[in-house]
Amino acid sequence: MRLDQTTIPFAFCLVRALTLLISLAVFGSLPAEAQQHRSKPPTRAGAQQNLEQLKRRADEARQAGRLEEAIPLYRQAVALRPNWVEGWWYLATLLYERDQYGEAAHAFKRTAMLQPKVGAPWAMLGLCEFRIGDYDNALKHIRQGRQIGLGDNQELSRVVRYHEGALLLLKGDFETAQNIFGALSYDNVSHEDLIIAHGLASLRIPMLPSQVAPDYRDRELIRRAGFAEHLAAQLNIGDAQQEFARLVADYANAPNVQYAYGKYLLKQRDDEGAMAAFQREIENSPQHALARLQIAYIRLRNKEAEAGLKLAEEAVRLHPRLPLGHYILGRIRFEMGDTAKAIEELEIARRLAPNEPRVHFTLARAYDKAGRKTEAAAARETFVRLSKMAEEAAAQGNVRGEAIEEPIEKARPDSPPR
Repeated sequence: MRLDQTTIPFAFCLVRALTLLISLAVFGSLPAEAQQHRSKPPTRAGAQQNLEQLKRRADEARQAGRLEEAIPLYRQAVALRPNWVEGWWYLATLLYERDQYGEAAHAFKRTAMLQPKVGAPWAMLGLCEFRIGDYDNALKHIRQGRQIGLGDNQELSRVVRYHEGALLLLKGDFETAQNIFGALSYDNVSHEDLIIAHGLASLRIPMLPSQVAPDYRDRELIRRAGFAEHLAAQLNIGDAQQEFARLVADYANAPNVQYAYGKYLLKQRDDEGAMAAFQREIENSPQHALARLQIAYIRLRNKEAEAGLKLAEEAVRLHPRLPLGHYILGRIRFEMGDTAKAIEELEIARRLAPNEPRVHFTLARAYDKAGRKTEAAAARETFVRLSKMAEEAAAQGNVRGEAIEEPIEKARPDSPPR
């Protein structure tokens, strides 16, 4: 199957156009406070006349495409009226058009502060920060914009989601990044940048897609892994299977290729094939903790906990600060009836990942079995609270990815866990 190279709005030239297109939507939903800021009369008639002249000249220059003329006029206007929301917005978008991302970020921030309940300025601020390399703030503000809401502008939403995923690659949160890229693929988005992003997430490489230049040594490997993931996300299972088969044949010993294939096979409910792929990954990369944990969890899920014990213990020794390792080892020990050691491992997992609901759920079960009723009730209460928070985040489209995919149990606060 040939890759569809349909253009999608990941290029920043289209983001620039979007900033202008969404202006009416942004300013049509200003909070009352910002509306008041806009209409507040000046203290001097002369200043008002000067401001109106500047606004008219700036708008005329902007509409005529004379950016070099419009930008200083808007600067003068917002200097006279610092709470003029539209002025800051248009100044920000024009600076963005001129690739002046640092100044654009300042203007978008002023816009966002004047209308904090509108998501687009926060998201655009994050995109500017992405461009100047301020990645922590970029992720923070992109997420803030998404949480507030971007309205019905699907193009801007896709741009923002893609860049959020790219930033998560840098942070090593490959599973959540892959969730985002998978959702874009499912929405029939097809573009080379997205394919490369899929490949980086699948192969667990902490790079931005833009850093994978045409002459990058492993570009073909990354692209082929990404294309297989892209097809799988589109539920094109037949072609995805063929692409993965070719990938593992041509790159059998490349890091994380077998691991990616194993995860794909897991989604197809092929436990035996997945375990074989994970075992090949361990042979290729003897320090691979996640491949061990994947096999251990399959054994646990299939009521073969003891068969996964050694692998889980090895994973914990290899990466003692990996919360998932302690969680899986704790689960296995609990199922084997070693409640005391299970609690030890689960408490380590809780310390390393205090906001993980599943850890608290399993701890509640273990505490209950050990007769530690007060601690069991506290763990159960925390589980319910964190689960509710996770559901609220999911309702906003913020679904965190997991290295080990398992259903989160449901439990009522007034009933003991199973």
